[in-house]
Amino acid sequence: MNTILALFVAVLWTSVSSTEEYKRTDLKAFTEDMVNYINGLNTTWKAGHNTYFSRVSMPVVRGMMGTKKLSKTESPSPTISLAVILNSDNLPEEFDARKQWPNCPTISEVRDQSNCGSCWAVSAAAAISDRICIATNGTVSPRLSANDLLSCCGFCGQGCLGGDVLFAWKYWVQFGLCTGGAYSKDGCKPYPFPPCEHYVNGSRPSCGHEVAKTPKCDETCQSSYSKPHDQDKYYGSKAYNVGKDQKSIQREIFAHGPVEAGFTVFEDLLMYKSGVYQHKAGSVVDGHAVKILGWGVENGTPYWLAANTWNSDWGDKGLFKIIRGTNDCGIEENIIGGLPKIKDTK
Repeated sequence: MNTILALFVAVLWTSVSSTEEYKRTDLKAFTEDMVNYINGLNTTWKAGHNTYFSRVSMPVVRGMMGTKKLSKTESPSPTISLAVILNSDNLPEEFDARKQWPNCPTISEVRDQSNCGSCWAVSAAAAISDRICIATNGTVSPRLSANDLLSCCGFCGQGCLGGDVLFAWKYWVQFGLCTGGAYSKDGCKPYPFPPCEHYVNGSRPSCGHEVAKTPKCDETCQSSYSKPHDQDKYYGSKAYNVGKDQKSIQREIFAHGPVEAGFTVFEDLLMYKSGVYQHKAGSVVDGHAVKILGWGVENGTPYWLAANTWNSDWGDKGLFKIIRGTNDCGIEENIIGGLPKIKDTK
C-alpha cells in the first residue's frame, strides 16, 4: 500500500511540476527572471527585455488590449469553393499572403494602434483592405479607415476601451467603411493617434501612461480629401466566424486572404522577440486582435503568421508566429472573415 501511495504522489508531483514548468505564473511580469526562465526552457521562441513596462502600470497595458469576447450570435462561414475543398488536403506546408498576392501592398503593412485599445478595429480594417484588393485581383487597393470603424460603430463596443471583432466586420457590411491611412496621412479619415513605441525602446515616442479617448464620430472627410464621406465607402457582402479547426482557417486564408483573430494575451507574449510563440509563463493580460496572413513550419513546429498592431519595432518587424493546431491562447477560436461587395467601376 505504501508503495502504491508513493507512486501516486510521485506521479502527481511530476504532473504538477510539468504544468508549472510550462505555465508558470509565479514569476514577476517583465523581469529578467521571466526572460531567463523562458529562454532557459529552450522552447520554440525567444523572449527579451522590454523596458517600457518599467514606466507604466498594468492597467495601462491592459487598456491597449481592446478585444472583447466573441459575440454570442455567430455567423457561419460561407461555402468554400469546390476547388479549394478538393485541394484542401494539398494545401502548401507554408503560405504567405504577401507572396501569394504581391499586387496588394496593404497585406505587408503593419499598423499601429497607438495608445488606444483599438486592435479590434485596426486589425479588421487591415484585413478587410487586403480582401478587397484580393477580390479585385489587385485592381482596387484601398486602405480602409480604422478611425471610421473605431469612432462610429456604437454597437461594436467602447471604442478605445475595446470592441467585438465580429461586430466590426458586421458594421462594414451594414454601414461601409471609408478610406483612411496612417496618422495624418492619406484617405478620407486617417488614424487619429500618432505611432508610438509599444513595449520596446525605439525612435518613436513612448505610448504614454493613459489610454486615449475614443474620437467623436465625424461623417466628413479631412479637408485635403476631394471625395465626400458617403461616396468614399466600401461595403462588405458577408461577415462570419470561421471554423476553429486549423484546416478551415487555412482554407479561408487560401481562398479569400487574411483573417482577423481575437485571442487571449498572456504576459510572456509582450516579451516576444523571435520564433514560434506558445504560452509559457505569466498571467492573463486581456483580449487582443491581430491579422493572420499565413502559416508555416519552423524547426518542426507548425505556426500561424500574424501581423500585430504595435508598429514594426515590436517582435519580428511587427509580425510574430504562434503555434498552430493547439488553440494556444484561444487563437483558433475567434477567427473572423468576410467578403467584399465589389464596386462597379464602369
